[in-house]
Amino acid sequence: MEPHPIRLVVTDDLRRNRLTVFFRLLLAIPHFIWLVLWGIANAVVLVLSWFAALFTGRVPTGFHDFMARYLGYQTHVLAYVQLAADPYPSFDGGAGYPVDLEVAPPVAQSRLTVFFRALLAIPALVISYVMNYLVNILVLFGWFVCLFLGRMPEGMRNLILFTLRYHLQTAAYYSLLTSRYPSLNVGLDAS
Repeated sequence: MEPHPIRLVVTDDLRRNRLTVFFRLLLAIPHFIWLVLWGIANAVVLVLSWFAALFTGRVPTGFHDFMARYLGYQTHVLAYVQLAADPYPSFDGGAGYPVDLEVAPPVAQSRLTVFFRALLAIPALVISYVMNYLVNILVLFGWFVCLFLGRMPEGMRNLILFTLRYHLQTAAYYSLLTSRYPSLNVGLDAS
């Protein structure tokens, strides 16, 4: 089976700065604000993409790239907040973060599945919601571990990344970045 078109690439070294771990949520506030503002623009582009894909069978490249960049930025912020990565993310969503997202270029999609995409995504959204809820408990425990050890245990980080990857594949599916349904395969793409 070919790799999923939405992939996490992990180059994180597991070390964490105790001071930034302690203040992680406070440090992330500007990113939360930027995510909301960029998310509003992303929602508009998503609606336009839906209509374009419904009539042409594919998402225009500019719309696809915009939404992929937003999802990449969301990846960096979530990895930072969930302690899956340590450096402070940039605000542009550019490549090079220790937990990065690769999105395949746009491809033709079935107009029928595009039309029903919101309904088709419901099971994946429910699974993603439950996984995110449960992993936040792990993140809270990981916060204490990182404070005392100055590093994130690899298994803990990988479980967080597994949940993050599923969340991002789900977001990419309902955002029409891919027609492939989210996958629960366990492998991570580490470089």
